[in-house]
Amino acid sequence: TRLLFSCKQLKSFVLGVEVCEDLWSPVPPSCALALAGATVIANLSASDETIGKAAYRRQLISGQSARLLCAYLYADAGHGESTTDMTFAGHNLIAENGTLLAETAPFEGGAAVTELDLDRMVQERQRNTTFMPETAGYTRVEFELPPVELALTRQVSPTPFVPQDTAARAGRCELILRIQAEGLAKRMEHTHAKCAVLGISGGLDSCLALLVAVRACKVLHRDPKEIVALTMPCFGTTKRTRSNAEILCEALGVSFAEINITNTVNSHFADIGQDPQTYDVTFENCQARVRTLELMDYANKNGGFVIGTGDLSELALGWATYNGDHMSMYGVNAGVPKTLVRHIVQYVADTCGDKQLSDVLLDILDTPVSPELLPTAEDGTIAQQTEKLVGPYELHDFYLYYVLRFGFGPAKIYHLARTAFAGRYEPEVLLAWLKNFYRRFFAQQFKRSCLPDGPKVGSVTLSPRGDWRMPSDACNTLWMAELDKITL
Repeated sequence: TRLLFSCKQLKSFVLGVEVCEDLWSPVPPSCALALAGATVIANLSASDETIGKAAYRRQLISGQSARLLCAYLYADAGHGESTTDMTFAGHNLIAENGTLLAETAPFEGGAAVTELDLDRMVQERQRNTTFMPETAGYTRVEFELPPVELALTRQVSPTPFVPQDTAARAGRCELILRIQAEGLAKRMEHTHAKCAVLGISGGLDSCLALLVAVRACKVLHRDPKEIVALTMPCFGTTKRTRSNAEILCEALGVSFAEINITNTVNSHFADIGQDPQTYDVTFENCQARVRTLELMDYANKNGGFVIGTGDLSELALGWATYNGDHMSMYGVNAGVPKTLVRHIVQYVADTCGDKQLSDVLLDILDTPVSPELLPTAEDGTIAQQTEKLVGPYELHDFYLYYVLRFGFGPAKIYHLARTAFAGRYEPEVLLAWLKNFYRRFFAQQFKRSCLPDGPKVGSVTLSPRGDWRMPSDACNTLWMAELDKITL
């Protein structure tokens, strides 16, 4: 139990071994082996089969892999062993950080086979402040194992933020809504706010923020009329989004008002010498900042505060106007990625039991994501669609998850994306949007360095006061250089 087997070619592959009932002991040798550096624990076992033991074995192995932040390989004796007083089922299992990746059914024979992500285990240990390495007294034996590239058989979910199982997804949506509402309720209570003000656009993010605000009022036993939803139409507002905003507010029983900002924006254009026919970034940002000005001052006038609506994906890409929609008194969606925003709104539509509310939520889900800052198309529809400009949010959320949660490098993320999105996106498309992600992610850190408060809902967050530390002038050269080496 004092031996570690270290792979020369794969530094993250360090093997430790324990035998059979070691795993059942109060302090298994694998605990010390892991602290000494083992990322993979192998257990050669002759575990006899009794009623209920298979389920217990699964729990024990999964739990040990989670506690030790390792992969655990359990090879069980099977057919061919003596059956004088016991039978052996050949129940082989592979677990990684609490997840059972592969197993053979008892008495079925065969081998459990999968791939292990040892980089992930190394990253988890670096992040875990209670994992204190202790290497004294262990002998390392090096061995050769030249790497060979094979196709992944292990599933890589294209939506890592969204559970595939329907019941698990519904449970996660409900929990996130509860976390958001409790956070907002505490802030409303603490500030003695007479009302909460938010800009309602008829889009997904402001829709979710409003749903959260209504729940917060229920937590505080306050009238939802104390929530003021302001629609602020301008050049790009469509009849569809304007109508959906009003219907949503009516269905939720909140206060609704309109402030048409067109004249104010035109006056501002005149102040700064902006040509109203030049549809550049100034044209767009002026509208976003005027909207924020209206919200802030309306809240001041009425003793309230402004609820921010921007989500985690927008924060990652910097898809917000600095000191415009980037700013609020409390950003309820700051920890929720766009792909999950959609599922939460869908969850409310499916479970609310109100046809008017459900119908409007479904139509909002069906509306293209847009900031509506450019004039509408000739037929009055949305002309500016976000995903055509910055790329598909499902790709960016996938990239964001592996950058933030595990600190993987660009080449590995690209490799995982090719597996997850095989048949849906060509390799060159995945690579192009990954490069776009890194460019935007590095360039937009200055917006994240001064974010408003907002509740953390998952293991990935970009709050400068929480889990994310990044200089605003960080350089992406090393990351882009790694991407440039990839050959299609």
